[in-house]
Amino acid sequence: MAKVVLQDSQEKNGLKKETIRVGTRKSQLARIQTDSVVQMLQERHPHLCFEIVAMSTTGDKILDTALSKIGEKSLFTKELENALERNEVDLVVHSLKDLPTSLPPGFTIGAVCKRESPYDAVVFHPKHAGKSLHSLPEKSVIGTSSLRRAAQLKRKFPHLKFRDIRGNLNTRLKKLDEKEDFSAIVLAAAGLRRMGWDSRIGQVLSPADCLYAVGQGALAVEVRARDQEILDMVSVLHDGETVLRCIAERAFMKHLEGGCSVPVAVNTVLKDFQLYLTGAVYSLDGSESLRETMQASMNYFPHENEDGPNDDIQHVGITAKNFSQSAQVAAEKLGIQVAELLLSRGAKHILNVARQLNDA
Repeated sequence: MAKVVLQDSQEKNGLKKETIRVGTRKSQLARIQTDSVVQMLQERHPHLCFEIVAMSTTGDKILDTALSKIGEKSLFTKELENALERNEVDLVVHSLKDLPTSLPPGFTIGAVCKRESPYDAVVFHPKHAGKSLHSLPEKSVIGTSSLRRAAQLKRKFPHLKFRDIRGNLNTRLKKLDEKEDFSAIVLAAAGLRRMGWDSRIGQVLSPADCLYAVGQGALAVEVRARDQEILDMVSVLHDGETVLRCIAERAFMKHLEGGCSVPVAVNTVLKDFQLYLTGAVYSLDGSESLRETMQASMNYFPHENEDGPNDDIQHVGITAKNFSQSAQVAAEKLGIQVAELLLSRGAKHILNVARQLNDA
């Protein structure tokens, strides 16, 4: 990654910068995820130099309060976006599920990388190795920082108890292994796999057990919307299937006005040019739930470039102008339609009650 003179970078990459500054959180997982994105960019732009700028976010600093009770929509993104706005970094790598469905003005998601497994996984205390959630003893305590997971699992496994657990992956695994407070904890399978901890996964939760979070398992690259050079540079990382699935999921969440303070969950499948979206909402204790599945046609071509006034349009914060705009529009409409169906069946009441109880 030797630096190159400015003239060379302009000639060989079409970029006016010779060093691209990449913002990220300080956690080990965030660095691993950012390194993977930088490696993909480096392979495509071997004459550029990439500098990683790590920083702590609000969500990293407040560790004694449940995420759902902090009341800040941009817990893991605000400080990174501030640096992007001040031109201290040129792009930021996030877990897509951390990004609100409405981005601050002037920002866009310039790339959604190919999705790792979106499912949730259970890591058991060593004394419960080989068990499943179903076979754990009565009143076993399960740790999770997610209202979504807790609501669904309370419904599915009423013999278990659920308690909040905070901290990065390393911290949560340490709390599990070194104390007797938890029989198991539930985490995103993608994070465990990226950390190389596949062997700790005792059970992967299927959609029948637990629908996942919007955008879970996907990495997003956020950039300044008007920085066309950087936008063009990162856009090659877009994965078409992941883009369409995540547009539908984010549109569903946005139309419901959901977030980490309410239990909202999804599952998407793209098969034979049909996109299937399952969306669900839950009461905090899981006793009430609404769930619907709809589908839409996705006849898209990965490099279809549709000329016209919609070239730079964003879909729930995502700019993917080298992919079919009609497919992106259809994916967004699908998310809205599933949300509308749930709202017509009483989802707003369930979510309002969940918010009030959580705030209390």
